[in-house]
Amino acid sequence: MSVTTLLHPDEIDRVIERLASQVIERHDQCEGLVLLGIQRRGVDIARRLNIALENKLGHKLLECSLDINLYRDDWTTPLGKPVIGESFIPASLDSKDVLLVDDVLFTGRTIRAALEAILDYGRPRRVELLVLIDRGHRELPIHADYVGRTINTARDEQVNVLLHERDGKDEVTLERDRA
Repeated sequence: MSVTTLLHPDEIDRVIERLASQVIERHDQCEGLVLLGIQRRGVDIARRLNIALENKLGHKLLECSLDINLYRDDWTTPLGKPVIGESFIPASLDSKDVLLVDDVLFTGRTIRAALEAILDYGRPRRVELLVLIDRGHRELPIHADYVGRTINTARDEQVNVLLHERDGKDEVTLERDRA
């Protein structure tokens, strides 16, 4: 197996700072914008994004988390046994602008599940998507509004986002089997 490092810790920090600036460009003071991180690493990225936004704006945004496991379309297969996590959305999302945050955008199925799950918490005015990595290979017509880094991958390659909060280090790697 071959592993290539795509992003080092300082590069991840710079990408999140740039994404925060792009969010501010579109939303000015971000009043009423809700950050909604998809469990697990999307929550960590949303938290870091919120810190970067607070440093620029002087105030934090409402930070929520969403577990999408019950909404996945693969959990009924023999390989898919969902482990249900916790969602934290303390208020209705009715008429709110929601910034959905995840680590890697691949087929689009996780985002489809998240969009379905969001409706259990209200009907947002708008949902935008922010991802750290877009690796292509969509199976559904879903795109991100904010992309940290676009990486061309083969379908059988694996993109791993490691974050200090969960993994003890910050790094994005690409794994390929050597054939």
